[in-house]
Order: sequence, then C-alpha cells, then structure tokens
Amino acid sequence: MPGPESLRLAEELRRYESRNVTHVTGAWPVFWERAAGTNVWDADGNRYIDLTSAFAVCGLGHGREELVEAMTRQAGVLMHGMGDVHPTRLKVELCRAISALTYERWGSGPGKTVLANSGFEAVETALKTALLATGRGRILAFEHAYHGLGYGALMGTGMQKFRQPFARHLGSDTDWISFPRDEGGLEVLERQLGEVDAKKVGALLVEPVQGRGGVLVPPDGFLRRLREWCEVHGVVLIFDEIYTGFHRTGPMFACEREGVVPDLICLGKAMSGGFPISACVGRVDVMDAWPVSRGEALHTSTFLGHPVGCAMALEALRLHEAPETVAAVARGARMLEEMLRGLSGDGITEVRGRGMMWALETSEPGRPVRMMEEMLREGVFILPSGDRGQVLSFSPPFGIGQEEIRYCGELLQRLL
Repeated sequence: MPGPESLRLAEELRRYESRNVTHVTGAWPVFWERAAGTNVWDADGNRYIDLTSAFAVCGLGHGREELVEAMTRQAGVLMHGMGDVHPTRLKVELCRAISALTYERWGSGPGKTVLANSGFEAVETALKTALLATGRGRILAFEHAYHGLGYGALMGTGMQKFRQPFARHLGSDTDWISFPRDEGGLEVLERQLGEVDAKKVGALLVEPVQGRGGVLVPPDGFLRRLREWCEVHGVVLIFDEIYTGFHRTGPMFACEREGVVPDLICLGKAMSGGFPISACVGRVDVMDAWPVSRGEALHTSTFLGHPVGCAMALEALRLHEAPETVAAVARGARMLEEMLRGLSGDGITEVRGRGMMWALETSEPGRPVRMMEEMLREGVFILPSGDRGQVLSFSPPFGIGQEEIRYCGELLQRLL
C-alpha cells in the first residue's frame, strides 16, 4: 500500500497534472522507484510482483541487462538524430531487422516500415496507408476493440467510454462488427460481412486476440476468414499486434498460430522492452502507395527512428529470437494457465487466454477492480479490463517464477 512518500507525491501530482490522467485516491497510486525482473519497488521501499509487465511492455523483464546496456551505450554516443531528414545507421538496421522478423520470415519478401513513438501512431499510419492504397475511406472494425486514443486510432476503437466524448469529431466512417468468441460467433461474423458495403471499405482493422477489451480469444479460422474476405474485396487487412506481438500469446506474433499474413502489421510495447517506439510494417506493394519523398514526408514525427529506441529495439528483437526466450514463454504460460484454471469460487464465469496473456472473468462488474485493490495491498500489480470492468487480466514478464505464481494464486483464491 502507498506509504507517506507515495501519498506526498500523489498530492503534488494532483496539484500539477491534469486531473483526468492519473487516478488519485487516498490509497492510490503507488509511485514506482525501480524495478528488476518481475519485481517493482515503490518510493517508500515496498516491493511488488508485477503481473502486468507494465502494460505488456516488459515481457523480457524489468531492467533487462542487455537492454540497459544498449540504451546507455547509445545514449553516450548519440542521444537524438533527424529521423526523416538525416537518419542514423540504427534506423536502417532496425527497419531491416523488422522486415526479416515479419514478412521475410513469413515468405512474403521484404517488408517496409514506418517507425513511430507509440502504438496508436502505428495504427494511424496503417489507416493512412490503406486509404492511399485503396482510395476508399471506410474502415471495418470490431466492437470492444482497443487501438489507442488518438483521433485516427479512435476510429477503430470499439470501447464507447473512450469514443463517446469525442464522437462529434470522429465522423461516421467506421462499420462495426462483432468479435467472435465461438463457432456461433463465426456464423454471426459471416452474416455481418455479407451486409457490409465492401466497395467502400479500404481497411479491416483487428486484434488477433482482443486485449483491453477483456482478453477475448477468437475461434480457429477467424483470421483466415478475414484474410479471404479482404482478398475478395481488395480490402487492406491490418493486424494490431501492439499487445499480442513478441511472444505475448506464445508464438512471435499471434497471427502465426493460423499462418495468416496481414497486409499491414502494427507493433509496439515489447518491441523495445521499455523505450517509446512502434512500427507499422507492410508488404511492399501496399506500403509503396505512399509517394516517394521529395524532401517533405507526408507522415513523420520529430522523434521518428530515435537512436536510443532503435538500439534498444534491435537488442530486444535479438532477445525475442533467442531459444531461451521461447522456452521461458512456454514455461511461464504453462504455470500461469495451471494457476488460473485451478482457482475456484463463486462468480468466476470464464478463464481464457493464450501464452502469457490470460483473463479471469467474473459475473459481477466492478469486482475485478476491488480485487485489484486488494492485491495491491498484498504486493501485487494487476489490471482490470473489459467494457464493464468485469475481467482481471494477466500479462506477467516471461521469467516469472513458480513461487511468485503460487503466491499470486493463493492470494487470488483467498479473494475469491
């Protein structure tokens, strides 16, 4: 629980930060001071187990030595460059590495990349690319989806609590369909796809597994069906793997489970293990819808291809490809699933997930929020999700240990 220093910092933050950003109560938040592996220490010296990987960023572990070394080494040489004017060697190397890890690895030839700073920017880049490639302005997106909170990303974000306050600015260029969770959902999807005016749709935007919407896992065949529909109608298929990418659901990317290759893929979060960097990557024929730069990029940002971010991302990609990372994911996924499926208690409606991305859903909306607060008192960070706050979501670092899993399981069982 927050100690005197966290309480002091909370009061100061309330005074100087917009009141909409950080939730501040008498017992919330705690202020992070340092972290290592699966553990976090707050400003009062209390230690916590992190079951969130800090929003799924630190799958490789907090303060991973190789990433810290890459960051400090690069910062000591060049802290900032001019990404779209006079870029660094590292930007070239990172774009090449991302191509090798995605489209080349999938047998689709080289992929081309637009780097950015955050996940929502990658999504907005993808939507712009689809418009240029097809000339069609409508997008097809899913209810309960979360793609970020920039205006462009909100076009495909299906959580109304984020959309509704800004609906007047968003227009009506999105067609919404249901995210299937079983075979019956696939039948509904088929009917809804048949009702869409595909001639006006330029992009289909989807998370292979919905994250913030409640860790919703679709049935087999879902991504294949979307691929087929997009090919028939000339629609650009965009996979948002900002959350699910880099082993979060088991394989390197969630789409690999069905062997489906998107036209564009959005990456972020664990891409660097801790530095704000993201990417929209696509097939050459789709990405080349962008015109050749004549000295002024149509889509860029000041920190595009930041050298420190590129250095960390290159090291993170190397670590994600290492056999020991794959083994850690398999081991952690097995322990996490066994722990969650072993829980019992009134109000559990479903345990679901893949890899190191799981959810416990309850029948009582708001109960996960209360459980989250109780777990915080016992030294565990966890987050709720779902449109009604009815889900506890789990995305711990890959290297979480058996004793940590057991402690969290016993705590959850006690609360249930």
